[in-house]
Amino acid sequence: MTLSHLEQAIIDTVPPETSRLLVAVSGGVDSVVLLHLLRSLSCSLNFSLEVAHLDHQIRPESTLDATFVKDLCAQWNLLCHIETRDVSTLAVQKKISLEMAGRQARRKFLQRVAGKTGAERIVLAHHQGDQVETFMLRLLRGSGQSGLASMPVHQGIWWRPLLSCSRQQIVAYARQHELGWVEDQSNCDPVFLRNRLRTQLLPQLREMNPRIDKHIAGLTQQFQSEEDYWQRQVEQTFRVLIVSYGDGLRLSRPLLLEQHPALRLRLLREALRQLRGDLQKIEAVHLRAIEGLLAGQRSQAQLDLPGCWVARRYESLWFRDAAPEKSKPFDLPLPVPGELELPDGRVLRVCLQDEQEGESPHVAEFSLADVTPPLRVRSWRAGDRFEPYGMVGHQKLKRFFADQRIELEERSGTPLLVSGDGILWVAGKRRSCHAVAGFDGGTILRVELL
Repeated sequence: MTLSHLEQAIIDTVPPETSRLLVAVSGGVDSVVLLHLLRSLSCSLNFSLEVAHLDHQIRPESTLDATFVKDLCAQWNLLCHIETRDVSTLAVQKKISLEMAGRQARRKFLQRVAGKTGAERIVLAHHQGDQVETFMLRLLRGSGQSGLASMPVHQGIWWRPLLSCSRQQIVAYARQHELGWVEDQSNCDPVFLRNRLRTQLLPQLREMNPRIDKHIAGLTQQFQSEEDYWQRQVEQTFRVLIVSYGDGLRLSRPLLLEQHPALRLRLLREALRQLRGDLQKIEAVHLRAIEGLLAGQRSQAQLDLPGCWVARRYESLWFRDAAPEKSKPFDLPLPVPGELELPDGRVLRVCLQDEQEGESPHVAEFSLADVTPPLRVRSWRAGDRFEPYGMVGHQKLKRFFADQRIELEERSGTPLLVSGDGILWVAGKRRSCHAVAGFDGGTILRVELL
């Protein structure tokens, strides 16, 4: 018996060493046909099937879709996992579109069921038409070439065996085998951009060129082939760029600037993907903004992007989920002798002694007789100036911070030891030229930053 194009598509793309499949079935014609094909081929290909269906509760009749899938699985002796999720509420809570909320909820549900059942692959019913719609959708939203690459047949645990098949072939198969399915009326709702593409723009393009679907599908496959190559380059280069991976992700600015622009763009995308887990809502304009940050004149600048925050801090590019919280201003009396706990958890320890032990960036010694009480420890204020030891004259603290390449977040938390109206010590950085110990042989005030 001659195999249909759909059957051959499955046979040609079966993942190796796969024995357990979880099939995502919405009840529409695409997923019903996929399930029928897999069930028909399961014996010859030696794998078992289970079904998963998520009721989004977006439409009043969605419970009927779940019932249809449940009854179909009972008729075909297949185990079915059904779950209900209020996607409308999820979209409001996360401040995202219904489409995106539904996609996220469905993805998490399928991954959870696959983990519970031990399925090696989750099978999705995406076809050539979905590929074309996704390409057009991303093109309209300003995606770069990476975003225009095709959905791959294999992507980790996900398997899309029907990507080379048209919807016409799928519907013809359903009618040939007298399969029933449910129609999702929301697929015609013009409020969704994808639906307007499907029902308005693409039919006009097909009138101009009946082969437009195949041309676009071929183009996305070409982009995907190129992206496979670029991804190997990204994997080899990215690890070399990492400065730190603690508080967010930091990459080396000089090394990024050395890269070819085409590779650099993909390295920035990879940084966002690693940080966010996906690239949803990230468009070419956002990547161009990061490149502007990277190559710009400002040594410290930042951007708020969808789902993340990116900053240049001198010679590193810093990626975080959100901007770091700003340190609150503080002004505290310093006990002499004694200890003072600072807002960031560090401690200033004060001792009175007869002899010097020596200074370091975290230890300063002062002549007690030359210190004007009371001593206070406070945060930086606009306009602050001090007289650094070893220099002539005053220097604005802002300029000192810039010369020392101290980042904005660190500046606000840097403790300043103040005597009267003058700054004695920028703790952990540099002392002033006032009250230097050792000239009068008197009592020494020793302050340590722990």
